[in-house]
Amino acid sequence: MIRLSAKNIDLAIDEKCGAVESLKILGNEALADKLSLFALRFRDLNGGAIRTESFDAKSVIFGEGVAEFSRFGGVLDDVCVKVYFCSTGEEIRWGAEVGGVPSELALEYIELPRICLPRLIDNSDSGGKILFPYDEGILLTDETLLPRYENEFPMSGAYFIFPNKVQSQFISYHFDSFGLYIGAHDEKRAFKGVDFYPCGNGVCMTMRLYSGANYGEGFKTDYPIVWRACTEKWQSAAEIYREWFESCLPEGVVKTKENSRLPKWYENMPLIVTYPVRGVHDMDVMEPNALFPYTNALPILNKIKRDTGSRIMSLLMHWEGTAPWAPPYMWPPFGGVECFNEFRDKLHESGDLLGVYCSGFGYTQRSTLIESYNLEEKIKNEDVLSGVCHSPANKPELGRTCTPYQRYGYDICPASDRGREILNEGFTPIFESGVDYAQILDQNHGGGQYMCFAREHNHPPMPGEWMTSNMQELLGEWQEKAPNMLFGCESAAAEPFIGGLLMSDNRYELNYPFGTPVPAFAYVYHEYLRNFMGNQCGCPFEPSVDTLRYRLAYSFSIGDLMTLTLSPSGDLMTHWGTHDFSCPPDFDKTMTFIRNVMRFYREIGREYLYSGKMKNAPEIECEQITLPLFRGRKEATLPRLLSSAWEAEGGKTAYVVVNPEDAWVGFTVDGKKYECAPLNAMIITK
Repeated sequence: MIRLSAKNIDLAIDEKCGAVESLKILGNEALADKLSLFALRFRDLNGGAIRTESFDAKSVIFGEGVAEFSRFGGVLDDVCVKVYFCSTGEEIRWGAEVGGVPSELALEYIELPRICLPRLIDNSDSGGKILFPYDEGILLTDETLLPRYENEFPMSGAYFIFPNKVQSQFISYHFDSFGLYIGAHDEKRAFKGVDFYPCGNGVCMTMRLYSGANYGEGFKTDYPIVWRACTEKWQSAAEIYREWFESCLPEGVVKTKENSRLPKWYENMPLIVTYPVRGVHDMDVMEPNALFPYTNALPILNKIKRDTGSRIMSLLMHWEGTAPWAPPYMWPPFGGVECFNEFRDKLHESGDLLGVYCSGFGYTQRSTLIESYNLEEKIKNEDVLSGVCHSPANKPELGRTCTPYQRYGYDICPASDRGREILNEGFTPIFESGVDYAQILDQNHGGGQYMCFAREHNHPPMPGEWMTSNMQELLGEWQEKAPNMLFGCESAAAEPFIGGLLMSDNRYELNYPFGTPVPAFAYVYHEYLRNFMGNQCGCPFEPSVDTLRYRLAYSFSIGDLMTLTLSPSGDLMTHWGTHDFSCPPDFDKTMTFIRNVMRFYREIGREYLYSGKMKNAPEIECEQITLPLFRGRKEATLPRLLSSAWEAEGGKTAYVVVNPEDAWVGFTVDGKKYECAPLNAMIITK
């Protein structure tokens, strides 16, 4: 038996098969079942997948800090896998090396290390909770609720992939009094799966490390997978990861208070107001609505501005002159450039801002919303398919994004020469448009590109680190082309891209049906950027209950910008995508709430909510409310008040408490009783 010890961790590895035999944290056994220590997947020249794991190795030899696995049989018989392990005193570190790959195969990934922890608390009496940095952050108590998607080509935006919807390279498991942190401390932030799934008698926790290798090449990690003991609180795991992140920031990432690229309005917290200029929702007839021409929206925008005392950013949907959500060609704007520019200039004259939703790296073959928009001839005549993502069989295939509801098409590979040309052709008019913000990578969750297995592009045929470095380079080019424009993506920006995507559509509310949304993203990264609440598409709350102020309060309490969504007639809407306008949010209460918390921000809260660091602190105690959901869980039980703890410059600390209800609400924190005023926020300094 091989034994390793780190701070509060004792690990035993079975030398015969190489599996983890025991994992004790603070003396408590955490292991639920014995799993193979690693799994590999290779691709043959036809794109076929060959998977094997450590249990298949006929030879297992342990040495000092290394275990060598070989003789996997058949075409893999020359493959040799070395697993490295050591203790630094604080943590246990893992690494891997794969050699002996035959010339007709390429290593796609290695999963390492694999460990089986107990089923979660809703599935087992001995279970705990998982913190998953997915869609800003979710605390899971039932591993069966969050839908699973195998990470296959063509990609989906819902994959458990970093850097994508998974924004950080860690995951953690929390028991009643202790926890386990699992993090990839990879300074290059390479493409990887951060994953958990039911297996055996528990839940497998693992990292899937994509090789970025060519056929016949080996692979070796140049960073550790780290195991550390943490506490029962999710914040303790986020703290470990934040400490590592701040020790090796991605290139171009600086704190907001030091970032010369940020416009003044970013600090002043504008109110985002988003709406379509044609159609009712995303899958209907795209006729102009009451908010077109663009200047038709000015009266309602001005009223919201007066009622809330806020600067406004108008964030347009369905503004593209081609077809809504049909990238890469969006220009000219619907109705023409002159009409669009008139609206832009009027907003700017009154001190307000203009933003546009775009649609990322899709290449639309045909729109299902605008029948006349069809690029099949262009694709055929202009060598478009050489610039799109290829399958493991090295063939272009149609993508999954927005099909069949809005478009059919491909995913552009921005690491290919032709792909870059196409993106430049489509995006350059946006860069030159004079708008203040572009959600340039809507549908590219987290700002990541999709997997491409092409063998003729300027990248290896297997997914890997090249995907991250290519996107970082591309974002840098965009910043040079549009220095006065901020960019964003759908979901919060993944870690390696936060320097180029400084304000994104944080869709935390999507996690309510599956667990409890937690601000893990803000906890790790808020000193470096802020997001906005987004159009709340897919909001899972029953629309018959007015939850808008609660969602506004959540975003405000974590330092994000608030967002209002207007219906096609200019009325306040519960969230984008609804077809039922019979239960609109209470307009007057919403305006009062925003006016009050904006005043609070300007007068008291700015130093915490703009550039502060989120802190781990005792949660406030208050009454709970139950809100109905229409998918996943039937309801969500939540605190009546939203709260967060912060450290400002100079070490000042405080609680921010937000009350979205129209009545006084009492609470207790640190043993002291307080009350928060209706539709307002307050601060408690410590």
